[in-house]
Amino acid sequence: MHLLQIEEACFVSGKIDDVVVTDLRKFVDERGWLAELFRHDELNEEYFPQMSYISLTLPGVLRGPHQHNDQADLFCFIGPSNFKLRLWDNRLESKTFNNVMTLYVGADNPKSVIIPKGIVHAYKNVGDVAGIVINCPNRLFMGYKKLELIDEIRHEDDPETPFRIDD
Repeated sequence: MHLLQIEEACFVSGKIDDVVVTDLRKFVDERGWLAELFRHDELNEEYFPQMSYISLTLPGVLRGPHQHNDQADLFCFIGPSNFKLRLWDNRLESKTFNNVMTLYVGADNPKSVIIPKGIVHAYKNVGDVAGIVINCPNRLFMGYKKLELIDEIRHEDDPETPFRIDD
């Protein structure tokens, strides 16, 4: 298991290597709008999605923090609410180890965000309405036919976790 125990929060605000943030552009017409979430011709093969899911998060609700040993996430935040997304580089071998990034994404700032394995991540709906998040991870949840253990370290279960989203 690639779990780092940190006795004291010692994060530094800054970019995190390998995290890819991309604008999501809405194409609007009289019917509404359409947005491309990803394209294989613009995505590193390492991050090609194996599945997708959509979740609804109520106002004020936090999801995470957690991390994956083998899975990368490709989150899409496009609305109708806004989210505070926080990422912590928990990869010992990374040049940006212990960096923390905070992004505000969603209706007012549509983005897709690739979160590589080993990056702790959490997001909170900071809007006044329920928000939709789409994820297109590069691994199947619980593996083929759901026969594997869940690839997730749930830092949210630790009341002493240094991974905090609220400042």
